Amino acid sequence: MHDDLVTSANAWIGSHIPESAAIVLALLALPVFLLASRLVLRVLRAGSIGPLLWLRTRRALGAVWLLLVLRLDLVLLHEHTGPVPWALTALQLALIAAFTWLSMRIVQACGEAVTLRRGGLALPDDPKLLDTNLQSRGALTRARVLTRVTNLLVVLIGLALALMNIPGVRQIGTSLLASAGLAGVIVGFAARPVLSNLLAGLQIALTEPIRINDVLIVQGEWGRVEEITGTYVVFRVWDDRRLILPLQWFIEHPFENWTRTSASLLATVFLWVDYGMPIDALRAELKRLCAADPDWDGRYALVHVTESGDQALQVRLLMSAANSARAWELRCRVREAMVAYLQREWPQHLPGRRLRWQAEQAMPGDAPEPAFAARSRRSA
Repeated sequence: MHDDLVTSANAWIGSHIPESAAIVLALLALPVFLLASRLVLRVLRAGSIGPLLWLRTRRALGAVWLLLVLRLDLVLLHEHTGPVPWALTALQLALIAAFTWLSMRIVQACGEAVTLRRGGLALPDDPKLLDTNLQSRGALTRARVLTRVTNLLVVLIGLALALMNIPGVRQIGTSLLASAGLAGVIVGFAARPVLSNLLAGLQIALTEPIRINDVLIVQGEWGRVEEITGTYVVFRVWDDRRLILPLQWFIEHPFENWTRTSASLLATVFLWVDYGMPIDALRAELKRLCAADPDWDGRYALVHVTESGDQALQVRLLMSAANSARAWELRCRVREAMVAYLQREWPQHLPGRRLRWQAEQAMPGDAPEPAFAARSRRSA
């Protein structure tokens, strides 16, 4: 009986070769892919981009592989089952979706590889730890922006290909564009923000007016670039508020970038002192304060008289720091210490108002009344 079953099976296989091949492909598709996945991971060298690329794309590759096998099965079964238009259309759309998914995963893996190659740069919680490596931050910005922009383009291309494979939708779209030019104008205006942000993202990635972790002054707010997406920028203000600005805004509006070429800054403190104040004493005290301050980078510690008014002198203290956060802390500490120094060592030279009284002219026979000068001070 066993021989009869084998003979019958062989006879059926011989007379139904396409169906037999389709069944074999369907049964072996998943095991073959899993075995190939293990072999690829063993062959790829650890520490290279290969394992990362495979791990990020293997699910999408598996979906593409299974859909291709299914497509081949439909071709093999075509003569037996006859044409099935709806099945072919659905499979074609599924293949387009799978290839779109695979393309997006490949782009994402390439972006992650660039990030890992640069040491996995991330935003520090402490502003004083602001990364000053401009090349690394520029590479990270380009990788993130180009990844998101490319993924957006991949999605748009995949959606267009999917719509082109649906006969009804394709005919409706063709008739609309052919019969009403106004529809094309409306669609163009509707898509203008998307296209403008897309082009702005490419321009930002290539010219780098801003980078991840750059310190900016935007609309009067001080903060850092926390994230750059394909359509907008997340700007983290100093008090942990977030401003969400479209990419196009940075192309059309001026803003300050404090870390464009370097993160180091000059910090200034202005003091008003009396004309009798010895400036050399202020210079010596500023150098002493800066030498003991951990936020001073050792470049500049200067004192200049920048203005001379009718009541007092304006003195500018100029210090240097590695970045804006350190410059702010240095400026506040130096201002407090210099005010305390003046109050402690030179209270008589704090700014004040000068008043002078002159006695009236003495009459003949009166005793002369000497002129006197009175001076009252008021702390500034």
